[in-house]
Amino acid sequence: MSGLSLPVLVVIFVVAAAAIWVAGTQLSDQTDVLSTRLHLGSALGGLILLAIATNLPEIAITVSAALSGHIGVAVGNILGGIAIQTVVLVALDAFGLRGGRPLTYRAASLVLVLEGALVVAVLAVVITGSQLPGGLVLWRVGPASIVITALWVAGLLLLRRAGRSLPWQESGNAPDGQEQRRGHRRENTERLATGKGVSTVRSALVFGAAALATLVAGVVLERSGDAIAGHVGLTGVLFGATVLAAATSLPELSTGLTSVRKGDYQLAISDIFGGNAFLPVLFLLASLISGAAVLPGAHDTDIYLTAVAILLTLVYMAGLVLRPRRRLARMGVDSLVVLALYAVSVVGLVLIARG
Repeated sequence: MSGLSLPVLVVIFVVAAAAIWVAGTQLSDQTDVLSTRLHLGSALGGLILLAIATNLPEIAITVSAALSGHIGVAVGNILGGIAIQTVVLVALDAFGLRGGRPLTYRAASLVLVLEGALVVAVLAVVITGSQLPGGLVLWRVGPASIVITALWVAGLLLLRRAGRSLPWQESGNAPDGQEQRRGHRRENTERLATGKGVSTVRSALVFGAAALATLVAGVVLERSGDAIAGHVGLTGVLFGATVLAAATSLPELSTGLTSVRKGDYQLAISDIFGGNAFLPVLFLLASLISGAAVLPGAHDTDIYLTAVAILLTLVYMAGLVLRPRRRLARMGVDSLVVLALYAVSVVGLVLIARG
């Protein structure tokens, strides 16, 4: 696509992003239907299905970038995606809620704090793995990628157990929070599908078609985005961590707004934290395709973005514990802090990329 003009590339990029938004909405709905009907909602298989479905654009971009040798775009998109998907919570807090209480006040739960801790733990391994020798490869992958995947699976098992019951009052849920139990949005989506006569087979077919559309659109995003970055003089890392990461976060934004407006605040935050914990697992996929350890080749900007993502996650973890009551500029204090930190971090990212 490098031979196309900038206006044409921008149109292609916007159309691909719109396709991801539409297909992502269908993926979310059909995942709700399938996980409910196949009784996967509380099982490990259901959690993995949800993680993969909501991150198909990132999977497509990672595969495309690894095949084309643009590992910097893949790494920047994964780590930048975690930071910007955390910022999606700011949008949910500001535009999805009605009433006088912020998102973290309504969603406060110790299970969500544990989910945030899993994100921080996985990202800590990312930083550790970046310091290992680049030649340390086992079966075409770096050891850090294997550790990240194992930690993610172990974390899911622990979260599944915590989700059933915690030895705390109200199973770790704060008073005066979410009225209905977590996950009721998925059950409501399945009931609507049943009322419309949507069969499980039809739901699976729609899921497959939406997944294929998302994968194709993700590849188009990566190729057109790389060409746009070349036209405007942005590095692949900077573009992947900002514009490209924002475009691939559209499914999370759409799904999160639906959850918040239906009063399933805990599910909205859980989907973001769950997707963020899953994204570093894609380093294993990138390593298998490229045959090299990806993390030791991470740039300064990649480690910087990892630290930013940890910081933003910790702010929301604190918000879930402290439960700010007031809303300023239509959002909680924690969301304001996250927005300010992200804005400052983007300035720092530009300075690092230029230096």
